[in-house]
Amino acid sequence: MYNSIIFDIDGTLIDTEEAVIRGLQTMLETDYGRVVEREKLTFVLGLPGKDSLPQLGIEDVKRAHDRWNHFIQEFFYTAKVFDGVAELLEGLKLKKATAGVVTSKTSQEVIDDFIPFGLTDYMAYTVCSSDTNKHKPNPEPLLKYLEISGADPKKSIYIGDTIYDYKCARDAGIDFGLALWGCINQENIDAKYKFEKPTDILEFVESAK
Repeated sequence: MYNSIIFDIDGTLIDTEEAVIRGLQTMLETDYGRVVEREKLTFVLGLPGKDSLPQLGIEDVKRAHDRWNHFIQEFFYTAKVFDGVAELLEGLKLKKATAGVVTSKTSQEVIDDFIPFGLTDYMAYTVCSSDTNKHKPNPEPLLKYLEISGADPKKSIYIGDTIYDYKCARDAGIDFGLALWGCINQENIDAKYKFEKPTDILEFVESAK
């Protein structure tokens, strides 16, 4: 049973896949004249832009990242909170469990792309890519979360949707739960739990005494 539930954002709490991929496709075509099919871009989901863009052969990463974020906003109307997430967070609140976020988003991206959905009041702690030198799949972001929250790693679980989330949790010594509702490819992700829907997580959360 867990009393500290740590979430990834994209693909776990918020469905942003369409905005992220279409924004990237638009940036690549507009700025580089490259038409890239979405199947070749899904690897970027769950990685910081500064880590994923060089894999596409882009050298001016900061400019490309800014432009990508610009185009994401054009498609942000497609983003939404996953069904069941609100009920999950309310359930955690009733059980007096601690909820928090570890994300590859920068602090500005959290402000622009997460806060508008109204979920931040449920989150006691947030670690974004601006807070650490190393990023997922490196364990440093989760270790930073444990440091600032004082959470017991044995009582903590990280919920995410990618192989990067799983590796981050594994190497931080924290159990991992795979969010199947946002996962594109669950092969090779050796999660301790695979949750079909967000509210399934509540079965594994202890109520505060």
